Amino acid sequence: MIRDDLDLFLSEWHNDSPVLEVQTSGSTGTPKRITVRKKQMENSARLTCDYLGLRQGDKALLCMPLRYIAGKMMVVRSLVAGLDLVVREPSGHPMQDVETPLRFAAMIPLQVYNTLQVPEERERLCRTDILIVGGGSIDRELEKEIQALPNQVYSTYGMTETLSHIALRRLNGPDSSPYYTPFPSVSLSLSADNTLVINAPLVTDETLVTNDVAELLPDGRFRILGRKDNIINSGGIKIQIESVEEALRPVISVNFAITSVPDPKFGEAVVLLIEETEPARKSLADALETIPKYQRPKHVLQVEAIPLTGSGKIDRATCRKLAIQLTMDN
Repeated sequence: MIRDDLDLFLSEWHNDSPVLEVQTSGSTGTPKRITVRKKQMENSARLTCDYLGLRQGDKALLCMPLRYIAGKMMVVRSLVAGLDLVVREPSGHPMQDVETPLRFAAMIPLQVYNTLQVPEERERLCRTDILIVGGGSIDRELEKEIQALPNQVYSTYGMTETLSHIALRRLNGPDSSPYYTPFPSVSLSLSADNTLVINAPLVTDETLVTNDVAELLPDGRFRILGRKDNIINSGGIKIQIESVEEALRPVISVNFAITSVPDPKFGEAVVLLIEETEPARKSLADALETIPKYQRPKHVLQVEAIPLTGSGKIDRATCRKLAIQLTMDN
């Protein structure tokens, strides 16, 4: 239960050790535990609270699992800024019984999507002044729904190693943008592979070379194009998995994921894993016609559920293993 997890985390936070362990999500591989300094977590909390104007007494919602950095940082922000933390068990409907108007909340995209489908929960979300959304990609349809909300909604960019986010992107209102704005203390560059390189001395001692392929503007803002390890090289053509998924989301109504399997002719072949049923086969064929021919899946494999990590991201490694197994069995 989250109350027990919260008590455990607070006991760790207040002990004499200057460090604690956090777990990565494992969205692209095996989850691992890393050691971080409490002082740097405090710095990260101040960066967010200062940027968003959060003040003592503001009500903030904790609805994320405390085994991951996103949940831990909500607690640290409340400690650093004196926020009044409203605690709810992590679920797909975090606003189900939150009657008090909130100043601040953090959710994953699935929680936001579910909340917007229920009128009472949607209204409660609209009464939340500031919402940050992280832990997974926000598809175009969800972003369109978010654009109609009256409050301030941001997408976050970061990872466990940066102790939550180091940049925010406004999703609605006159300041909405496809580009992330880094915090003032963060400097960015691109590697030879066009992946984002992060120098954030307040939250990490290392310069982080990410696997995120990015477009970096002269003013420091940036846009993520996809992950380097999510590039499929099929017959010499490099295909960014996220780009294919983004193109297909408006035309495929069920959960799906793009992955790849080894192919004797092309090296790698594009695979669509889909939670699908037979009657929709024709509409699926029509949907695939909307993307360029070189991006179209060579294999379409039906699965009971798309593998996800504990934080709700697509589990890329498991998807690939599942696709390889299914193609071998067929």
